[in-house]
Amino acid sequence: MSGLLAELGKSLAERWLSLLVLPGALFLATLSAARQLGHTGWYEVGHLVDRANSNAETLSVSATGSALLLIVFLLAAAACGVVAQAAGSLLERLWLAADWPQWPAPLRRLAHRRVVRRQQRYRNLRDDVGRVLALDHALDRPSRQPLDTELDRIQRQLSEISDELPHRPTWMGDRIQAVDIRLRRDLGLALAVVWPHLWLHFPESTRSEVTTARAEVSRAAALGGWGLLYLAAGALWWPGLLVTAIVTMTAWHRARTATDSYATLVEAAVRLHVAALARRLGLPHGPGPFTRRLGGELTDRLRRGDGQL
Repeated sequence: MSGLLAELGKSLAERWLSLLVLPGALFLATLSAARQLGHTGWYEVGHLVDRANSNAETLSVSATGSALLLIVFLLAAAACGVVAQAAGSLLERLWLAADWPQWPAPLRRLAHRRVVRRQQRYRNLRDDVGRVLALDHALDRPSRQPLDTELDRIQRQLSEISDELPHRPTWMGDRIQAVDIRLRRDLGLALAVVWPHLWLHFPESTRSEVTTARAEVSRAAALGGWGLLYLAAGALWWPGLLVTAIVTMTAWHRARTATDSYATLVEAAVRLHVAALARRLGLPHGPGPFTRRLGGELTDRLRRGDGQL
């Protein structure tokens, strides 16, 4: 037991150091440099070493005092890490927008207007797809090449909005929502009802893949939280705004990629394992494809809570 606790403590210490302290120390160092350089002397980076040596001589203390200063610095770095993690959680909530109808009234109104605009753009592009397909069927093969190019362009624009009719104000939120829409339409499944039971039924490898993909979304959001925190450096030293922009854009791009991977894995896992869950619950399912009728029966049984494992 003592060995297990020691390994657990070591693992927690490593995570605390890598996730909170080291990024926090870098942020504090950047903030200190920003305060010393300011907006007017933003380019005098070479003078930072001389100023650091001067400050070190001024703050010469005993070994005990140095240890205390180090502890205070590490705690301050960890506190910055906690703030960045909290900002990242808020950013993730905004990016996924799962609960946007419950947001405060000003944000909710903005989100609603954005959803309406995105739905209109999506419907317009779907109409364009229909017109192109109608022309495509009316022409002979050599005349269809420009239409194929136009159709590819419209499809790319559609995918930049959403895979399905938008219901959330963000692409990432709709990428997750599209999984529920397709599973309900194709298989008659309510994902919120079926997912907990499927999760327990998944093999360990599937759970590990899905968990890793979901963690990537949170890590990208945490990186965005650090980007927001660097706004403080930008207020003191304008190049800090460039750091904020680079970090935040990188986080946004990583979050989009991670969200797409997570949604793909969730949908694939449900489609691959839902038939086995239905058989486990005693619902008849032959060798053919999983039907919407069977999916509706499975959802109803799990919603009522009368499934027998």
